[in-house]
Amino acid sequence: MKYGICPISIVPLRAQASDTSELVTQVLYGEIMKVLEKRKKWSRIRLEFDRYEGWIDNKQFVFIEEFDYKKLKEEMPRLSSDLVDFISTSEGQLLTIPLGSSLNGITLLKHSFDGKFISEKLNKSHLIETALLYLNAPYLWGGKTPFGIDCSGLTQMVYKLNGHRLFRDASEQSTQGEALSFIEESEAGDLAFFDNEEGAIVHVGIIMEDNYIIHAHGKVRIDRIDHSGIFNYETGKHTHKLRVIKRII
Repeated sequence: MKYGICPISIVPLRAQASDTSELVTQVLYGEIMKVLEKRKKWSRIRLEFDRYEGWIDNKQFVFIEEFDYKKLKEEMPRLSSDLVDFISTSEGQLLTIPLGSSLNGITLLKHSFDGKFISEKLNKSHLIETALLYLNAPYLWGGKTPFGIDCSGLTQMVYKLNGHRLFRDASEQSTQGEALSFIEESEAGDLAFFDNEEGAIVHVGIIMEDNYIIHAHGKVRIDRIDHSGIFNYETGKHTHKLRVIKRII
């Protein structure tokens, strides 16, 4: 088995070994991975954080030793906490990184960082404050940053920045935590899941106080939520049908 780390910012992970293939998620600076298959130009990898798999351009990651991979995996995560920050390379160049980038591999990559970071597990009360950092970020299928994010990317990154792990996709996240019987039982920070006509989970958002929800739909936005689902005040219609509310923490 080979191992790698992402030394640059916001790298696409694709469904197939092609630049035109579907973006399934993004690999942020400092994320570590297992390399499952290496080809001439592309490698199939599995991210350590959520075990998500896809294809990455070989020019956009570097190999590391198994010892370093295991060491980084066991460390308490250190994540950048500003919307945008900078890494200094050994050549004196600046590299921009987005909110939630991993800083544990700084020394290994011979980079330096002087900004603010988070390195602790925070309680549930911080989740909404973190989610608001992404407000108005444009919707991007597979996105994980304030410059473009999807619904499950938003929930995953918000929980990650507070020291908690979620799977990558909404359908996977819906298998985590404890189901609540009624919306009245929910607390700020709980996750609401929504299904389509076939019953498949296709959307997720974070419950706020007073029957509001923050979610990614066109952009990261705040809407009302009731027993039927999400009510969009701009269109005067329900946009998503509520399936279940889960308490993760």
